[in-house]
Amino acid sequence: MAEQILVTGGTGQLGRVVVERLRAEAAPVRALSRKRCASEGVEWTAGDLRTGRGIDVAVAGVSTVLHCATDYRHEVETVRMLVEAARWSGQAPHLVYVSIVGVDKIPLGYYRAKLAAEKLIAGSGLPHTILRATQFHALVRSLLAGAARLPVVPVPKFRFQPVDVRDVAARLIELAQGEPQGRAADFGGPEVRTTADLARALLAASGKPKRLVTVPVPGRIARGYAAGANLTPDHADGKVTFEQYLAEQGKPTALRYR
Repeated sequence: MAEQILVTGGTGQLGRVVVERLRAEAAPVRALSRKRCASEGVEWTAGDLRTGRGIDVAVAGVSTVLHCATDYRHEVETVRMLVEAARWSGQAPHLVYVSIVGVDKIPLGYYRAKLAAEKLIAGSGLPHTILRATQFHALVRSLLAGAARLPVVPVPKFRFQPVDVRDVAARLIELAQGEPQGRAADFGGPEVRTTADLARALLAASGKPKRLVTVPVPGRIARGYAAGANLTPDHADGKVTFEQYLAEQGKPTALRYR
């Protein structure tokens, strides 16, 4: 019998795609969520990584923990809670953690928390794999959509390498089913694109062409993006392009991947 994988954040943007793919493979999967859920082929367990409620039960007996949950305000605390539960389980499960390309070079508060969580996992003594991925298509779309509401669309002189959540999910499952790698090779979308180029694609998909204007963005965070610290061009391993993602948004099935 195949060993069971626990997916944290099983109802989140990434976690639900991972759960769906594991279920499609008929892999034994347990999914953690703050609320009770039910779906065929998945063992759901309720728990809260902030308080620790139900986490011991969630990790009991699993061989791998695929940590897809994220907490913008309490990332380090929730990762510490998971690590301690995994240690006390007596199983020493393989812990797979999703991080972000550039967390060590771009001084965003959330990035600093992700980097601290990486270090916590690396020093935990647990077998682990850390995968840094570039920004999801949905995040880039959301960032650009706000600017696209203006009569003239302001765009910074940055580049992005947006990646599809389904491509990341597939890579995470591959890593989870393999041997622990420590820090795995970064994972990026198929194309490095300028912000202006991505904005034009979004405007074209919406049928609302507008004029773009490049705007300067000061500060250390902006310098990190301008230097390409958020990119991994040598690992453009994703398959789904930004245009393909946008084209799907009008289809009912696309709602599952937003």
